[in-house]
Formats: sequence, structure tokens, C-alpha cells
Amino acid sequence: MSDKYDVIVVGGGPAGYVGAIRAAQLGMSVACVDDWRDGKGKPALGGTCLNAGCIPSKVLLESSELYHRTREEFAGHGIMIPEVKLDLDAMQDRKNRIVRQLTTGINALFRANGVTAYNGRGKLLAGRQVEVTPQDGDPHLLHAEHVILAAGSLPVELPIAPFDGEYIVDSEGALEFDRPPQRLGVIGGGVIGLELGSVWNRLGSEVTILEAMDRFLFMADSQVAREAQRQFKRQGLDTRLGAKVESARRVDDHVEVRFSDREGDHHITVDKLVVAVGRRPATEGLIDESAGIVLTGRGHVQVDENCRTSADGVWAIGDLVRGPMLAHKGSEEGMMVAEMIAGRSAEVNYGAIPSVIYTSPEIAWVGQTEEELQQSGQAYKVGAFNMAANGRAKAMAQAAGLAKFLSDPDTDAILGVHIVGPMAGELIQEAVLAMEFEASTEDLQRTVHGHPTLCEALHEAALSVDKRAIHAINR
Repeated sequence: MSDKYDVIVVGGGPAGYVGAIRAAQLGMSVACVDDWRDGKGKPALGGTCLNAGCIPSKVLLESSELYHRTREEFAGHGIMIPEVKLDLDAMQDRKNRIVRQLTTGINALFRANGVTAYNGRGKLLAGRQVEVTPQDGDPHLLHAEHVILAAGSLPVELPIAPFDGEYIVDSEGALEFDRPPQRLGVIGGGVIGLELGSVWNRLGSEVTILEAMDRFLFMADSQVAREAQRQFKRQGLDTRLGAKVESARRVDDHVEVRFSDREGDHHITVDKLVVAVGRRPATEGLIDESAGIVLTGRGHVQVDENCRTSADGVWAIGDLVRGPMLAHKGSEEGMMVAEMIAGRSAEVNYGAIPSVIYTSPEIAWVGQTEEELQQSGQAYKVGAFNMAANGRAKAMAQAAGLAKFLSDPDTDAILGVHIVGPMAGELIQEAVLAMEFEASTEDLQRTVHGHPTLCEALHEAALSVDKRAIHAINR
């Protein structure tokens, strides 16, 4: 293998492997350095997303929802199943099998596109050199005209609740339980905390979520967040807002957690505790001081709007840089950087990046929230439509939630779309495409939507902006 390449990518997650493949498609010689190994100690591409995040969590979310619906909802459809049993080993085996299929698929894509993979820890040195340190070998140097840093992120660990890998775990550990904990505590009521809490709640755990913020899902539109909170409460998720955790320690075979809120000091005992308070850029050991890379006060690699760093020929993408820590955001940055290295025009529209929470109901949004518009002084008009009036949602017995549209009253531009309801993660893509093509609210109003479909709710919400909704009372 050559030690000189046109492009070296450090990190094999959704940002890195996509950037590597696109650069190779554009005719460049490419190497990708990644140090992830699976549970058997074998190299595995795909980063946190494929190995321990997005994919395994969604597999368990799907399986746990089917289990829950079989137990709680099928009788309402006239489907009588006398006894439903949980085989968690089989559920975990299915998850692991899907992960292996996808990670090995990246290997096949690398081979097909001529990307050379190195398993080991990558470190950027001066002069666009990358030192690769294998787990079981000596370091060696690679050289490139361009280096793309895409090392991803790591779970934030709390000093008051250090991980022990068994009783106090991070998000990866919470995907590996061999039986549902009778009592599960989750510190953090964001995307990861809600998804993991939902999995084990459906499988029979008594789940308590401790969220330090006083508002549920502060990053989402407040109307959508309130509706989601109401649905989760009905499902049995106990969410404590304004909960400041003061200590968490293992005592025998359980964890004692102390926290305070407006009502005073509290103490709960759980069998397992998941710490899901966010993620931090994985810059430790990634960059030598001689490389000339500037980090921000929050530990991100400082980049411009096109992901260029302060060092010539060095780029950074994904969770290492500003913006939401989302796999699809990182992938698009990888595509953009590869195109720009090849001398082509490229950009990422950061105003049209969707966010999705894969709970039940799902939560998804793109653009600005109503609160953000109010704070900025931006004038807007708003329309909303309840899923309860959608025929397809009714037929699915998943009619909880709503769709909400925010538009500019002068230009009719779509400012934001927010959904809580069934398949919200799929429905939001219509709004993303509309915003990417700068469609107006009227454009979506005039678009024919199939009947009966869930996307009719989005159509009705758009109509509601101008008090034209047909299947709802316009106010």
C-alpha cells in the first residue's frame, strides 16, 4: 500500500466514509483511517452511528414498538394473541446482525471505489501528515495533499456519575442490556435519553428521566414538545424537569441517585442508570500542536462555512465542527468537501437540515421554531393540523400528534415545519425538499396529496396557515 494519497480521511463514520467514497468517485486516491473495533475485536467501519448509535438504537426502537403494540394495541384491531413473550437475546441478535451487515457493506463500498482502509488511531501532524497507530502494531506515517478530519464525538461523562460499564452506562451500554432493568434511570431528556428510555419502557422497565432544563425538549417547537410530553406521560415515562443531579453511586446491585428540583431534594433507586447528557467532539489525541489547527472554546475544530480549518489543505466535518451532531449533516459536509477538493462548486444548506427523534410518536422538524422567530422579531403566520383528523393515522391507531407550519406573511416563504406523530421522520422530508427548492407555502397548498395518507396532515397544516384548512376548524 502506498503511503501517499490525494486525500486522507481520519474517521470512518457517516461523515468520513461518505467523504472518502465521494473523493474516490471524483478520481482521487483516498485512504480512510479509523480505529473502531466491534465486540469481537474486529475492525468495523461506520463509526458510532452504525456501530453503537443511530442504527442499533433504531433497530431496538422498532423491535420494542412491535412488542409493545402486540401486547397493548393488537386486540383493538381484532387480533387476539393469548400470550406474548419477550426474547431479548433474539432481539439483540437481530440488532447485531443488522449492524454487521451495514458495517461490512461499507467495506464493500470502499473496495468497489478504491478507498484504502487503515485500522488504527489517526493523528494529524504538521504538513498534512497522518500518523496511524494500529492496536497491535507500530505507528507509521501517511502523506496527503488534503486531510479531512471526521473523528466524530464521544458521550459526555459526568464526574458525579462516572461510567462503570455495568450499572452506570453511556448510550452504547444502554443498547447492550441482557434483560430489561426493573427500574431504569436516565440523566438527560434529549434525543438520546428519550429514545433509550422509550426502548426499555416498552420492554417493561419503570423509567425515570431526569432533565436539568425546565422545559421539555427545549430545542424543539414548544407546541410540539408539549404534545410529545403528554403522549410520553401516557406511555408511562416519568420525566422530571428542572432536575439537577447531585450524585449517583452504585450500592450493591443498584444505583442511588440524588437530585433536586423546585420542590426540594429527592432520592431514587434504580437498577441501571444511563447518562445521556450530550456528546463532545473527539479531538483528544487527534491533532498535534504542530499541525496549526485552532479549536473553539467548546472544543470543536474551528472551520469556515465550507469546513476549511486554519491549516492549509486540512478540512474538518461532522461532529468535530459547529452545528447539530447529526449523521446526515456530517455526510453532506463530507460530500461538499470532496467536491471542493476536486475543484467543484458545493455547499450545505444549514437552514434545511431535518432533526428526527424516533420515539412513538416520532418528532421531526426543519427550519425555525416559533420561539426562535419571536426572539428574532421575525413576523410569521402559523397553521396547525391535528393527526386525530387524519384518516390514515386513525386507521393505523396512531392518531396522536400534530403538524405545524410557520411561514413569512409577506413572501410566503416556509420558515419552519414541525411534526409530532406517526412516521414524522419520513413526513418531514417533504418540507425539507420544499425549503431546499425555496417553495412557498402556497406551492405546498396547491400540491396534490394522495388520499388517505399521513402526508395530508402536512397539506392541511399548510392550508391552515391561510385559514383554508378543510378538515379542521380555522381560527
